[in-house]
Amino acid sequence: MAKQAVLFDLDDTLLWDDRSVKEAFEATCKAGSDAAGVDPGELEEAVRREARALYESYETYAFTKMIGINPFEGLWAPFREGHQEEFRKLEELAPVYRKEAWTRGLRALGVEDEALGAKLAEQFPAERRARPIVYEETFRVLDQLKGSYKLLLLTNGSPDLQQEKLSGVPELAPYFDHIIISGDFGQGKPAAAIFHHALERLGIQPEHGIMVGDKLTTDILGANTIGMTSVWINRHHAVRNDDIIPTHEITHLEELLPLLK
Repeated sequence: MAKQAVLFDLDDTLLWDDRSVKEAFEATCKAGSDAAGVDPGELEEAVRREARALYESYETYAFTKMIGINPFEGLWAPFREGHQEEFRKLEELAPVYRKEAWTRGLRALGVEDEALGAKLAEQFPAERRARPIVYEETFRVLDQLKGSYKLLLLTNGSPDLQQEKLSGVPELAPYFDHIIISGDFGQGKPAAAIFHHALERLGIQPEHGIMVGDKLTTDILGANTIGMTSVWINRHHAVRNDDIIPTHEITHLEELLPLLK
């Protein structure tokens, strides 16, 4: 069946978010190491652990999980947009969450210093914002698809944060006929509803679309659920089980092109 549209995930499919976050942690943890004499790698591990535990303890956790906002996005997201009440709670929680995650990370290494925790909590968002990293093949692939297929960006996350990521790479958004952010829609991938909404925007049936993403549990599961061709980009050669089976598996985005032809 000839494809009319390609749907793309954003983070770690087109944008190299993992690298952006990793480099932001490295720069911030080096500052923490210089100030407190702790090992930067151990500090990163401790902050990631404490951030995740804190994040899951909040009443907003079920909502963030449903929308698809991870703990490390919470370390730099302002949460000022989104019409749901939970976004207002997140906006209020965010400054406390950031400070507590870094303060508790330091404490786990024997450093009791709230002022340093607060300083690092503000440095991390600045470091992350300074690193809008795109995979080197992203624009080559989009250049070849634009004009031949309808293109839609389907991303989980907070509306303001995902828009900020796109603003950091201003050349990216113009490639897409539609951009759908789960925080705007009210449900995140893999919910069938957000995929059906995307197809309605494109004006196509599931068999005429193809979904490309890096996460089996969101991108691939959601596409499979509605009967759309799914392409798992597995850059790190992860080993999957047979719970979620993509239609195709690739390790580099340019491998998508022959699949479409």
